[in-house]
Amino acid sequence: MPFPPTADPGHPSRPALRVALYQPDIAGNVGTILRTAACLGIGVDLIEPMGFAFSDRALARAGMDYIGHVPVTRHVDWTAFEAAVTGRIVLFTTAGASRLPEARFAVGDILLFGAESTGVPADVHDRADCRVRIPLRSGLRSLNIAASAAIGMAEALRQINAWPA
Repeated sequence: MPFPPTADPGHPSRPALRVALYQPDIAGNVGTILRTAACLGIGVDLIEPMGFAFSDRALARAGMDYIGHVPVTRHVDWTAFEAAVTGRIVLFTTAGASRLPEARFAVGDILLFGAESTGVPADVHDRADCRVRIPLRSGLRSLNIAASAAIGMAEALRQINAWPA
């Protein structure tokens, strides 16, 4: 089966959505996000530096045996990622102005998630075209990044009607 099942109609070889991880800290979370993206037909951008060595061994420890099923692009830093961006950047953040139920997604969007320990710096926050937060019960800080990414991917796919067959 050719990749991706959820393609951008204007560019059939490109996924309809991408997930970008800004300097992720934890290999296990990246492995979980890569597996989810593989299953849903979503590409992934990894913005370095990362808090772990990105290697087959690190991915194997994270349980990531789906690497061959997801297009992964590594960027040496934020500047390199920004130069490669062709879609709208939708930052998921606890400081997001838009609640997820009100956010509107489009084909070509890049769902950006910050590092587990620090999020994203102010310049990255300011660069985002849209800032979205997942509503949580009062008094609770945040979700795990892999859970947040799965929720974001699911809602974006639902809105653009691009779920795999």
